[in-house]
Amino acid sequence: MNYSKHHTLFLLPILGMLIFSCSPKPYADINKAHKKQVEAQVEKITATPAVKQDASDTTHLNDLWVGTSNFSIRKPNFVVIHHTAQDSLEQTIYTFTIPRTQVSSHYVISRDGTTVQMLNDYLRSWHAGRGKWGHDTDLNSSSLGIELDNNGSEPFTDAQIESLIKLLKKIKEDYNIPAANFIGHADLAPGRKVDPSVHFPWKRLAEQGFGLWYDDFLLMEIDVPSEGMAYKTETVMLESVPDSFDPLEALRIVGYDISDPDAAIQSFKLHFIQADIDQGLSKNDIRILHNLYKKYL
Repeated sequence: MNYSKHHTLFLLPILGMLIFSCSPKPYADINKAHKKQVEAQVEKITATPAVKQDASDTTHLNDLWVGTSNFSIRKPNFVVIHHTAQDSLEQTIYTFTIPRTQVSSHYVISRDGTTVQMLNDYLRSWHAGRGKWGHDTDLNSSSLGIELDNNGSEPFTDAQIESLIKLLKKIKEDYNIPAANFIGHADLAPGRKVDPSVHFPWKRLAEQGFGLWYDDFLLMEIDVPSEGMAYKTETVMLESVPDSFDPLEALRIVGYDISDPDAAIQSFKLHFIQADIDQGLSKNDIRILHNLYKKYL
């Protein structure tokens, strides 16, 4: 690629963010566009459906329109947590507000704990994409998306996680979302997504009621035989696993799409093991999976 052209393309998003940050109301135009889009959707929802004009009308299917007041609007039943894989809150907001990206999220939480809401909870955001969790194949329609300002290779900050937990408490109370329905992007899209990364504190969230976790009080450090006469210390789950136990079936029961077994195992390890991600299930991983899947029965 021509260097000067590449340099210009690289600078355009940065210049756009600088213009936003220097404006007295940096997001005024974006919020105006958002309001216009909301009004367009409201118009669709409130429109009176067309009915047949007479018996010979073949254009319309409805013979009669009778409105009922027995209805409500979309209520989220899942929360999907992401990391942005970008370098700043401002860059993420820019990405989520330009039409050509076709991506968005309900909330973005910055490294300093600032929480930015970008969509009403009842609106369908474009954050999950193609994926599956259990029998649900359209997580965009059933979930809230929360993006954490993180490039994917760094720890999440305490301020960020504290803000996340506060937000999750409100969401769980507002919509009565089951603990098992707080998941990561990688969980619903094995092999396609890896966020949030191995640095994400899933255990800490589970202790607050957001996601399930295995009984880690059953973990114990023991000395196991190594090469020669040596021993090495390993952390082992002290729970027996029946011979009939099928790890792939257990992953399916937890919620994973097992059509690609290796990808499903990787996503499971990203969430619950957070080590040796590119390796298969060890004996101890299988013990942990066995302990965990019983909580989903």
